Amino acid sequence: MSTALVTGGTGVLGKLVVDRLRERGHDVRVLSRRPGAGTHVGDLRTGAGVAEAAAGAALIVHAASDFRRVGRPDIAQTEHLLAAATGASHLLYVSIVGIDRIPFAYYRNKLACEQLITGSDVPHTILRATQFHELIAFALQAVERLPLAPLPVDFRFQPVAAADVATRIADLIDGEPLGRAPDFGGPEVQTLAELLEVWRAFRARPRRTIRIPVPGRVGRAYRNGDNTCPDHTEGTETWQRFVASAPVSAYTAKPPRHG
Repeated sequence: MSTALVTGGTGVLGKLVVDRLRERGHDVRVLSRRPGAGTHVGDLRTGAGVAEAAAGAALIVHAASDFRRVGRPDIAQTEHLLAAATGASHLLYVSIVGIDRIPFAYYRNKLACEQLITGSDVPHTILRATQFHELIAFALQAVERLPLAPLPVDFRFQPVAAADVATRIADLIDGEPLGRAPDFGGPEVQTLAELLEVWRAFRARPRRTIRIPVPGRVGRAYRNGDNTCPDHTEGTETWQRFVASAPVSAYTAKPPRHG
């Protein structure tokens, strides 16, 4: 049994990681800005409370992320965590497949975080995963009642269950640091049109869609599937199974911070 710190431990993925680690007998700490939400109160953006949460933690899973562009908060969060993680024997960073090929500002920040970790003295593993089922579902649910839903139906995705990613994280953090772990994707690569067909079969909406032609490098990257890893289809839950079994509340509150 080891003491493990999980950042982002109150999110879609983080909660599952916490469960997996506790099932394996680890003493798990959860860092949160909100008193009562985790075991330790702290703010990765400012560094307040981070050192106290990390003190004595041999294992650290960094699953916290921030979509905001102003101030590049993801980078500041990672810097503060690395400064506090000097005693850790293994830090695992949760990243995204394709961030080095798709020119999103958020992706560039995630890549910069990877580079900070790689350049540090903290033993580490970087795991890139594809988009979660919950993220695709959130996007489709947001437009399903529009009379004409605008969607980039020719984009390609390889959605994966957050539960599958959490299990892989638990397996990796219990092992030796790998540097860069093999990418982790869902069992199928499909276009958004194919994912939408499954969605409609269970929810009957949206009734009509119109293809959004996304120009430039971003659109080309998603049409080419640069956000997928077809050689790594280790995820077990298919999109169809997720849509058939997930309650609406699983994806209507807010999008998971991965994608």
